[in-house]
Amino acid sequence: MADEPDWDDIFASQPQNDRPADTSGRRRGDPGDGRPGDADGAPLRRTTHVDAPALSRREQRERERQTEPGVVPPSDGGGDRPRGRTTREPRERRSKKGPIVLASILVLVLAGGTAGVAAAWGQVQPLIAKFTGDDEPADYAGSGNGTPVEFAIVSGQVGSDIAQNLADAGVTQSYESAYSLLLSNPSMTFQPGTYTLQQQMSAQSALDALQDSANRITNKVVIPEGTVAADVYELLATATSIPIADVQAAAADYTTFGLPAEATSLEGWLFPATYELDPGKTAHDYLQDMVTTMTQHLQSAGAQPADYQNTIVFASLVQKEAGLADDYPKVARVFQNRLDQGMLLQSDATVAYGTGNTHRVTTTDEERGDANNAYNTYVHEGLPVGPISNPGDLALNAALKPADGTWLYFVTVDLDSGETAFSTTFAEHQAAVKQWQAWMREHPEYQ
Repeated sequence: MADEPDWDDIFASQPQNDRPADTSGRRRGDPGDGRPGDADGAPLRRTTHVDAPALSRREQRERERQTEPGVVPPSDGGGDRPRGRTTREPRERRSKKGPIVLASILVLVLAGGTAGVAAAWGQVQPLIAKFTGDDEPADYAGSGNGTPVEFAIVSGQVGSDIAQNLADAGVTQSYESAYSLLLSNPSMTFQPGTYTLQQQMSAQSALDALQDSANRITNKVVIPEGTVAADVYELLATATSIPIADVQAAAADYTTFGLPAEATSLEGWLFPATYELDPGKTAHDYLQDMVTTMTQHLQSAGAQPADYQNTIVFASLVQKEAGLADDYPKVARVFQNRLDQGMLLQSDATVAYGTGNTHRVTTTDEERGDANNAYNTYVHEGLPVGPISNPGDLALNAALKPADGTWLYFVTVDLDSGETAFSTTFAEHQAAVKQWQAWMREHPEYQ
């Protein structure tokens, strides 16, 4: 949701009130910068993933997109492309120059200030571990425990997204175990699609499995909760071999799907679920199945037809902001309370969506101040002008039945457990932010 301090805040003795800080992943809780719309002067900025386990942070390192392994966009025919190496390079013998190199790395990073630390830590940390002889990241042994997991990769994701999603899905034991392997093999690429993996796989065996086309599911397509429409089209094209241009053309003709008059696209109306593939179906047929399924779930949740579009818009925001299942109704209550009191929602997730950066929620001061962005809830009152994701049942039910409470803020104070603090007053929120900052100091691997 709203506002989470950046790495600069972690090193500060007090929460920063002079400017809003950038965020990454699903972390929330900036103490505020005095922007209009909040009676206490505190913006609400969020810090996202897929099905419970949630998608994603982790929604999100733009810098890494230039250097780390990523997803290869499918061709129009949906065919596979050559993949990179799947074996890890042999570990080089440690050199006596290690301490010197390590010192140089630290000097370069620190010279950039605390913002440099936040930006570079994801790539520097594995090098520090190598030179200092730290233990290897927590990792399972073997190729899994036999419990199958359907794992989706969507176009636009980078190596850090895939590593985080593997850990969230219970496939690997830690984010670091897979991410360190990806950094050591930057030529590795991935094809969008859904793969059959197992719980408790070693990081190496999981990455190998994702490189093996035999593990791609070809008889169905899985749409994770919170997936944006553009990525749904990619997943559908890859699974069905229907050219992506045909899928996009069918989606562009959104008035043929029976949507409410106020809907301006299929965004939000593509219910996240597993859909069986049928060679006789067209792109329009598949998309219609998703829209029909969404309508059925809206009815089951108790939404009235006249409120369908508004419910989907609200639910799409909750989907992007909430983490633990029990927190969905509370997050919905926070936003509803702010709406009721005429406060700006101040969600980075909406701002990022309006800029076209649907795989992250990090925003800049300039982006948050851009009134030309119709989805910018820092400057425009009320809900965003349209959905920002395709929500699942948890988010739909939460939007229709928010929890009881007077909260106006929330911040995740333990990123391992997902524990989130909900606050009614700004003072309470500041205390929760300090708790989060303390936790982050003890867990720098999350930067």
